[in-house]
Amino acid sequence: MQKMYMIVFTSMLLLLSACSSGASKDSIKVIKFADAGWDSLRVHNSIAQLIVEEGYGYDTDVTVGTTAATVQALEQGDINVYMELWTDNIKEVYEKAIEKGSIVKASTNFDDNAQGLYVPTYVIEGDAERGIEPVAPDLKTVEDLAKYPDVFKDPEDPSKGRIVGAPSSWVVSEHLATKVETYGLDETYNYLAPGSDSAIVASLAGAYKKGEPWVGYYWSPTWVTAGYDLTLLEDHPYDEKVWEENKGTEFPPNDVVVAVHKDFPNQAKEVFEFLKKYETSNDLTEKALDYMEENDAEADDAAKWWMQEYEDIWTKWVPEDVAKKVNDALK
Repeated sequence: MQKMYMIVFTSMLLLLSACSSGASKDSIKVIKFADAGWDSLRVHNSIAQLIVEEGYGYDTDVTVGTTAATVQALEQGDINVYMELWTDNIKEVYEKAIEKGSIVKASTNFDDNAQGLYVPTYVIEGDAERGIEPVAPDLKTVEDLAKYPDVFKDPEDPSKGRIVGAPSSWVVSEHLATKVETYGLDETYNYLAPGSDSAIVASLAGAYKKGEPWVGYYWSPTWVTAGYDLTLLEDHPYDEKVWEENKGTEFPPNDVVVAVHKDFPNQAKEVFEFLKKYETSNDLTEKALDYMEENDAEADDAAKWWMQEYEDIWTKWVPEDVAKKVNDALK
């Protein structure tokens, strides 16, 4: 996210990632996956790693870093596979890399995701069971927020409302800040760029528990959008020209792809064939994230659960003999 193109360009781990990989242009011993810091990516990594290790016999590893650092590492071949690359959040970088051939798109993991400004649904509709009255019944669009700064008061500056944005190190935060200005919301709202994803969640969770108004940025698939009853505020239909000019539309459609380094199709042909068939959805991904949250589970455990629950899906990605090996390992 997602998620979410981080500009901060630091990750000492990347300096180590090329070591001991046993890689050449025609072969590879260890397949390295990117971890840019969000749970859905980690789940997809774990699913793919299980299949690659148990079904195809390769060793795998994960390189942790910011989106910027891991994407560059993918281009350089220090990372081999990126299971969840949000292409429109890094559109210029992605398109340049595809054009010059440094990375190759294997498949579209999912394309039915969403991102933008959300409010708890009870803000609009109320919640009779919790005794919550609707406080913004006519709130439908981002521009409608102009009517409700008093509802979403900034606790540190009650003269204005507060919109919780994305961390300042994410490119999407720049988009949101521009959108707020385009709609004139900066006149009556403060835009807060929290320090991390967890800070956004803490802010939302605190308000939700108390039944208080909250408006802020999030995206799907996440356990947050799966677990909380939230409403995504509508925006003007996406128009590329308007978006590039002032962000005055909904976010662009975001193909979330599986991408590999240019040498990978030759280094591990059978694994690349598997990745070409890798396809899930927003809902399927959120099922795994829901499991993680409800069971306080790690991504590896969620991946195993998901593969047991959705055997009919992942077994279509691989030959029967590979599926048997993986299923045997899951037992």
